[in-house]
Amino acid sequence: MDIKTALATARAFLQEKEIETPRLDAEVLLAHVLRCSRAGLYANSHRQLNENELNRYKKLVEKRACGQPVAYLVGHKEFMGLDFTVSPAVLIPRPDTELLVETAVSLLKKSGAAEPLAVDVGTGSGAIAVSLAHFIPELHVLAVDVSEDALAAARQNARLHGVENRIKFLHGNLLEPVMEQYPGLKADIICANLPYVPSGDIPQLAREVKNEPITALDGGPDGLDFYRQLVPQAEKTIKPGGSLLIEIGPGQGKPALELFNNWSEAELYHDLGGRERLVAAQL
Repeated sequence: MDIKTALATARAFLQEKEIETPRLDAEVLLAHVLRCSRAGLYANSHRQLNENELNRYKKLVEKRACGQPVAYLVGHKEFMGLDFTVSPAVLIPRPDTELLVETAVSLLKKSGAAEPLAVDVGTGSGAIAVSLAHFIPELHVLAVDVSEDALAAARQNARLHGVENRIKFLHGNLLEPVMEQYPGLKADIICANLPYVPSGDIPQLAREVKNEPITALDGGPDGLDFYRQLVPQAEKTIKPGGSLLIEIGPGQGKPALELFNNWSEAELYHDLGGRERLVAAQL
């Protein structure tokens, strides 16, 4: 079977299984197997697949048809123009979260701090922490997660992008390890993409999302349980005038803003689709 036929067969199969992006997924998986670009598939569309390549491809397509995310199948995901290693131990980085990183970079640059300090709470794959360190060479970051497996993935990504010397990884819940290990420390900015999906919405999530760690998704009855715990901790851990950025979901803007009644200001940001996505608050 040649590349053209393999792609067509896989695309039809994924479409039959109601996969949302059958063509793209078929291309990404075959490009992974052949270690080439998607453009390379079409440049060599008549190339014959050997038995090993075809078997590997069929297995990946079958797993995708069962709802396993493409990022887990190929082992990486692009975020902020950088390539991140991912595994089922971490939430897959999403374009929605780039708004948080872009806003944090802007605020840090405006602050004018010589060696600013950021804290990434619930770092997961390290996408936020590593991206911040990559785009701001003078920045130091504390990256916290309750999962040791997630921290291992984040460390790997920090090494991959050459920022491991400016990121310290802490194991624990929310800001507790920061306050315990660095008493009196004050950060310029704290970023948090914590679980914010309301518990009642979990059963309605897409099949592939349900294959990601539920503990990284479920935010309690209204999705804001973790942020209710985080905000009081952040008040003790941020410099006067510093910022806390939290990613939220559509419909959570008003209740999320109400968490910051004791702060000097809080602003709601929308993503490119016009959905409520981020609250940035200043102490």
